[in-house]
Amino acid sequence: MGHDARLATGGLTPMVGHGRRDQVIAAALAALAGYVDAIGFIASGGLFLSFMTGNSTRLGVGLSQHGPVAALAAGLLGAFVAGVTLATLVGGRLGRRRQRAQLLLVAGLLGLAALAAAAGQTVPALLLAATAMGAENCVFEAGGDVKISLTFMTGNLVKVGQRLARALDGGNRWDWLPYLALWLAMLGGAAMGALAWTWIGLGNLGIAAGIAAALAFALREDE
Repeated sequence: MGHDARLATGGLTPMVGHGRRDQVIAAALAALAGYVDAIGFIASGGLFLSFMTGNSTRLGVGLSQHGPVAALAAGLLGAFVAGVTLATLVGGRLGRRRQRAQLLLVAGLLGLAALAAAAGQTVPALLLAATAMGAENCVFEAGGDVKISLTFMTGNLVKVGQRLARALDGGNRWDWLPYLALWLAMLGGAAMGALAWTWIGLGNLGIAAGIAAALAFALREDE
């Protein structure tokens, strides 16, 4: 993809360039991110496990007000970046089989988070879950660049607006739908996470781990 094309798409390969199977798995992962994010939001009192823009704002506010929230926000940001780094290293060593390994990494990190939560270690559980969400973002990447954004919903909503404008200007009428589907998937996942919180709290991270593992084996062997 040329420089101009990359600028036009915000550096991301269009969702419409992916097969239906990829789009379904991407939507499932967006829902998983929403599920985990809602659990973390409730457990931490207003911080996020996948939405790092929100944590960056909370960090800035916390620093300006000398609030204790700044330390946890900074920790979650660092954990998320560590997850991206770890998953990228794993992917770089496994080539065509990288996606399954990366999703199993996500599942393992979420499983460890659930164990930490069961032991009463809330902060380590949140940090491990944020690491998992960072790793999840690497599942659809190529050449070091993200192809489908699974947690950055602001970017996906921008693409909805851009493609609606193109549709109104005579372009493809439905190119905006896959991006809207990602946003709706994350919204639905967040709603389910919030509802599930009332039953088993942070124990829901174990359910999230199982979902990530199931998605890993839903991938084709040659991916």
